[in-house]
Formats: sequence, C-alpha cells, structure tokens
Amino acid sequence: MLAAEARSALGARATYRQLVDLIARGRAPADDMLLMRLEQLRERVPEAVRIACARSLALVDAPLPLITAFVNDTPDVAAAALRAVRLDAADWEVLLPRLGPVGRSALRHRRDLPPSVERALESFGGADFRLGYAPAAVETASRDRAGGTRFDVADLVERIAAHQRDGDEPIRPLASFRFETDAAGVIRWLDAVPRGAVIGLTLDHRAGIWAGAAVDGVASGAFRKRAPFSGARLRVPGGSAIAGEWRIAGVPMFDQATGTFTGMRGQARRPRADERAERAVERDRAAGAEGLRRLVHELRTPTNAIAGFSELIEQQLLGPVAAPYRDRASDIRRRVTDLIGAIEDLDLAARIDGHALERRGGVTPAAALLQRIADDLAPLAALRGAELALPAARDAVWSVSPHDAERLIARLLSAALSAAAPGERLTMTLVGGVGTLALALEPPAAFASRDEASLFALDDEEASRDEGAPLLGIGFAFRLVRNLATELGGRFVIAPGLFTLLLPAVEDGVTGHATGGAT
Repeated sequence: MLAAEARSALGARATYRQLVDLIARGRAPADDMLLMRLEQLRERVPEAVRIACARSLALVDAPLPLITAFVNDTPDVAAAALRAVRLDAADWEVLLPRLGPVGRSALRHRRDLPPSVERALESFGGADFRLGYAPAAVETASRDRAGGTRFDVADLVERIAAHQRDGDEPIRPLASFRFETDAAGVIRWLDAVPRGAVIGLTLDHRAGIWAGAAVDGVASGAFRKRAPFSGARLRVPGGSAIAGEWRIAGVPMFDQATGTFTGMRGQARRPRADERAERAVERDRAAGAEGLRRLVHELRTPTNAIAGFSELIEQQLLGPVAAPYRDRASDIRRRVTDLIGAIEDLDLAARIDGHALERRGGVTPAAALLQRIADDLAPLAALRGAELALPAARDAVWSVSPHDAERLIARLLSAALSAAAPGERLTMTLVGGVGTLALALEPPAAFASRDEASLFALDDEEASRDEGAPLLGIGFAFRLVRNLATELGGRFVIAPGLFTLLLPAVEDGVTGHATGGAT
C-alpha cells in the first residue's frame, strides 16, 4: 500500500481509503510509518471522503492510534469519527484528555458511553462552557508572561458552530396564532414570534406584492367582500417555527363611529391530518427514499471490499501475482470504481428526495474549482479524445460550499464529456448577474439539438451506453444535476446548443452584481 500510486487525485483517495480500511480491520499495523502516510495524504483527500472514512469506523473495532489521527483532523472529520467509533472505557479515558471542546461536544450527544466516561465528560463542563475574560491591563501582562492570549477566538467560533450544528433543541412549530390586518389587507399585528415571516403579508391578491407566502381565493374573496371566512389556506415559507401550512379564519372590523372598514381580525391553526391529502404522499415518498438510502449503505460495504482486494492483487501487496491476474484485477477495480460512483449518485438522489441533504455554508472560487475538476476529468477526456475549454481566470466566487459546488459541477461536466466525439471541444463561460454566477457550457454535438425532455429520457438509449458514460445513464445524471442545483438555491437550464447552471454568487458590494462580469 505504501508503494501504491497516489500522485493523481483519484489515486490519493483510493490509497487513503485502503489504508484506513486495512488499519481499522487489523490487517495492517497502526504504526508510525502508516499513520505518517495517512497524514501526508490528508491534504490531498477531500474532506467529504475523510468524513466518509471516519463514519465507516462504526463497523469495526478500530485501534486507538487510528482514531487519534481522525481526532486530530478538522472539526467535522473529528466529530464524525467520535460519533462512530467504539472503544472500551480504558481507551476512552486515554483519548478524552486529547480532545478539544468541539470533540467533547460531539461525545456529549452519545448515549452509549460507559458511566466512567460520562463522569469524566461532566468534569470538563465548566471549562467547555465558560468564556474567559481578563481586563485589558491584566490581559496584556499575562500575554507578555505567557507569550500568548488566554482567550482563543477560533476556539469560541468552533464551539458556537458545534452548538449550532449539534444543538439538542429542534425548532418546535407553532400550533396557532392570532393576527390583524389594516384596511389594505396587510397583516400588521400578530401575537406570536417570529413575526417577521408574517408581518407585511397581504390577504388581497390584487395588491401584486405577495411574495413567498400565499393565501387561497377563499381569504382573498372574503377580504374584497368585507365578509367573514374560515378554512382558508395560508402557506408561510422558511424554516422558522411559524413556517409551513396554516388554516386561517377571520372577520371584518369596522369603525363604530363611522362604519368605515378598518381591516380583518383572525386566527390561524395548523391543518388537521384529514385536511392535508398530500401528507400521505410525502410520508410514502420519504419512506421510499429512506429505503433506498439503506440499500445504498448495504451496497457500499461489499463494493468497497471488492475494490480493496482487487487493488491488493493489482499492486501485488500480498505477494507476486501473474500478469493475467493483475490485468484482470485492474479491470475489476476500474469497473468497481464506476459502480462506487453510481452508488454515491444513488445516495445523493435519495437524500435529495427525502429532504435529508446535508448542506454546509461557505464560498467557492469558480476558476480554481473548474481547474481542479478538469484535472480530475482528464482521463475521461483522453478516453473520449475531447477537450474541456476552461474560462479565463477571474475573481468570481459562488456562494456555495466547495463540497456542494464540486459534486454538482463535476457531475454536469462528466455527463457532457462522456458523450463528446473525438476532437470535440466543450467551451465553458462564466457570466455574472444580480446575485448569481452562471456557468454556460456548450454541449457536445450529440446533445446540441435535444431539448430538456429528450435529454432527461436518455437512460434507455444507446447514448447512455458509450464508453465512459454514467453507469446510471445520462438522463439520470442530468436529473440529478437539476435537483441538486435546486437544493443549492440555483437552477439548471437546458436550451438547444447551451447548458446553463445558475448558482448564488458573492456579490460586489458596489454594483450588487456577482464579482467578475462575463468571461
């Protein structure tokens, strides 16, 4: 394994996965040489891959040195490992003093720790949740003596992030609220919080300013007639406690002195189960997505094992192997790599369909990401005899995490490149807009005259069986790109002769447009 080819990005990922698997299963020693090799590979392996490897430790009894290596990684990787690993009380007591507040925060959510470990965690409570403070003069003096500050701002930021990510308190939806509107139908008062999601909404469809939330014609018609109503529908968007579906009722209010209409007074409640016909459909859909995710998990373990053993044979790590067997193992490994990619796509599709996609905040420089993806897709381009033409370098930044942006754009470009003819050149352009940065791609000639419906139906055609094509079909790949772009707040638009992927962008503070302009 130490001699395995790891110069390419794919080679580094494969070597990292296999090293972790061999050490975790006791087939390789957790010595300094192998752990140093893991540390050297860590900078070249995406964080998502390292998190997946950390989660896989739940299936084995990994040695303490390997777990320590994951604990010393980024907070997300360390948290994933600490949620998954199994240790006895003695090993936990050895590991616990090496953890920071973020790691101990992850452990506090486990319910299977030995009592002695839980007591040890409680002893750190005061230190983990106390913010240090010293007056300016005292802090300066202590800094001069100790050579550093007593209060680590980065540590505080990590603690806040861990609390927001792993907080115990879920958002509890409101059950009801009361409201009042003005004479124009605009809601001006309600007795619940958060108010911002509802204040300013109107019952009058004619106002033309209704955005995001909506009432049905029952409430709007009653408002125009100044009449009472009940059982009307209201939908409030967002993820707050007041978001979601409501049933509202109201009565008109009139000035007692003049008889002038002054607004509506009403109340809102959550719909009953028999009032939401779509709930059963959503429940069945979520159950189907969860079943698919479980199937994907069951497929991933044996597939990774096949990939690992074929690599052992190909690299002759267990002893000399005849050339025909090495060639056969190499062919198996390539095919299994494609199968692993298909399994990951199925898992991603199931998470999107089940509304369980994990998203992270962050920004992604467009030029650097496109260059990295082009390097990863160079073997596919060579296989097809085609070329990816990158846009000119520019300071354009997507307001999407690097992990999400890479898996979205890599799937789009690989699907397009897999249908390219020898000598074909696929040109990319970056176009900045108001709050968006679009990636425009000239599709291969095989797709140039097709519309969206025909491209999404390509799974059953010969175009999906070309060498290098996605294992689940090009239609599936494009549908996955469309759904993932929507989850990230963007859009995927297919027009004859042009694919356009629009994603949120970091805006220029002066113009309000995405940084960089068109390239």
